[in-house]
Amino acid sequence: MTMQDWTLSTLSDAIKDRRISPTEIVGDCFDKIQRSKLHAFVTIDKSRALEAAKKCESELARRAPCGPLHGVPLAHKDLFFVEGMPTSCGTRKPDYFIAERTATAVARLEAAGAVTLGKLNMTELAMGPFGDNAYHGDVQNPWLAGRSAGGSSSGSAAAVSSGLVYGALGSDTGGSIRQPAAYCGIVGLKPTYGLVSRSGAMPLSWSLDHVGPMARNVRDVALLLNAISGHDPADPTSTDRPNEDYLSQLGTAISDIRVGIPKNYYWSDLETQTETAVRSAIDALGKLGARLLDVELPDPQIINDISSLLTRAEGTAAHGAFARANPNVLQPVINARLGLGYQVSAYDYLQAMRLRSRLAQEFVRDIFSRVDVIATAVTPAEPPVVKESIAGDSEAVLKRMVYVTLLTRPFNGLGLPAASVPCGFSEAGLPLAIQLIGRPFAEAQLLRVAHRYEQAFDWWKRRPPQ
Repeated sequence: MTMQDWTLSTLSDAIKDRRISPTEIVGDCFDKIQRSKLHAFVTIDKSRALEAAKKCESELARRAPCGPLHGVPLAHKDLFFVEGMPTSCGTRKPDYFIAERTATAVARLEAAGAVTLGKLNMTELAMGPFGDNAYHGDVQNPWLAGRSAGGSSSGSAAAVSSGLVYGALGSDTGGSIRQPAAYCGIVGLKPTYGLVSRSGAMPLSWSLDHVGPMARNVRDVALLLNAISGHDPADPTSTDRPNEDYLSQLGTAISDIRVGIPKNYYWSDLETQTETAVRSAIDALGKLGARLLDVELPDPQIINDISSLLTRAEGTAAHGAFARANPNVLQPVINARLGLGYQVSAYDYLQAMRLRSRLAQEFVRDIFSRVDVIATAVTPAEPPVVKESIAGDSEAVLKRMVYVTLLTRPFNGLGLPAASVPCGFSEAGLPLAIQLIGRPFAEAQLLRVAHRYEQAFDWWKRRPPQ
C-alpha cells in the first residue's frame, strides 16, 4: 500500500504493526496540505501535531497500551474548541468562540490516540450549504474546482476526500455533515440526537445540532463513533445509554432488514441522474438480502418548517448580540438569517418545540414499526457551482439553501440517525449519494446496512484527481 491507499482503519493497523510511523504519516499529511488548493484548512498546528506524533512513537517503542486511533492524523471543523488553537467558526474573528476546555468529542479522539493537525474551513457560523467563505476562501470540491464542497462542514469533507486527513468531525443542524459528505464522495454520519456530546462546540441550534464523524468508508466512521459517543456530564442533552461497539455488526448479513422506500415527497424535486443512482442503490440493497417496502412518510414540510423556526430563534439567541455589536463583520446573508430570529415569538417557539416532540414520537411509532431503515437521496442534485449558488440578493440565496437541504433537514427535526453513503457519479464526474435513516440509537444496525452496500461496490475506493 502507498500512503494514498490507507484508510483510517488500515492506517491504524499499520502504525501498530510499525509498518509506518506516526511522524512519517503526519509529515506526509502536512506536505499534502501545503500543496493543496482546496482551502480546506483554516488553522494548522504543525508543532503541536508533530509533538503528539512523537509521543505516539515513544509509546509504541516502549510497548505502552495504544488506543484504536493511535497516531492517526485527524482535523476538525473550526467550531470545535481545541485548547491552544483559535476557533473562528468561519468568521473573520480568529477567537470568535472560546470554551472552557477542548470539545469533548475532540478530547475523546485524542484520548484514543488521534493526532489533531488543525482546524477545517466552514461556512460562516455554520449557516450555509455551499462551502463559501468570504474570509478563509471558498472550499473547493476535490472532484471539480468551482463546484460546491457542501456545507457547512465543507472543509471536513474536502480534506477527507482528498486525503489531507483520515477522518474529521463535522456538525449537522440541517444536513451539514451529510450534504458535504455526499458532494465530496465520502461517508458522513449524523448520529441520534444526544449520542455524541456537543460540549465545546459552537452552537447554532441547541435543539437540532448534532456532532458526527466523517471518513472515507463506513468502517472508519464506525471506529470514530466508538471513540466519541457516550454520556458527557458537560452536555445536559447527552444520553446515558451504555456505550456500544459500532464495529460489531459490520460484515453481517442484512436479510433481516426492512428498507422503507418513501412513496411520496422525497422524489419530487430530484434531478434524473440523482434519482436513477439512488433507486439503483436501493435495488442493490434488495439483491443483497434486504426486504424492500414502500412506505408513506409524513409530509416533511411540517417538520422542516418547525426546524426552520427553531434554528432562527436559537441561532439568533446564540449569535445575535455579536451581529448587532459588529454589523459589518458578518456577510449580508448571515445577518439576514439572524435577523429572522428576532421575529419569532416565545409562543411560536414553545408551540414548535411541543409539536416537534409529538411528531418525532409519532414518526418512530408509526414508521419504524414497519421498517428498520429508510432510504432516500441526500441532495436533490449534483454539487452546484459555488459562485452561482451565492449570487443575487439574500432572498435568492436563502431559497437555494432551502432547496439543497430539503431531504436532510427533516431528520434533524426528528433527531434520527442518518448516514450519507456514496452511490455513484454524475455525468460530470461528481459524487452522488444515498441517505440511510434509522430508528433512534440504532447506529450499529444503520452502519451494518451502509457497510453491506458499500462493500458490494467500489464507489468509496475512487479518489478525486490529485
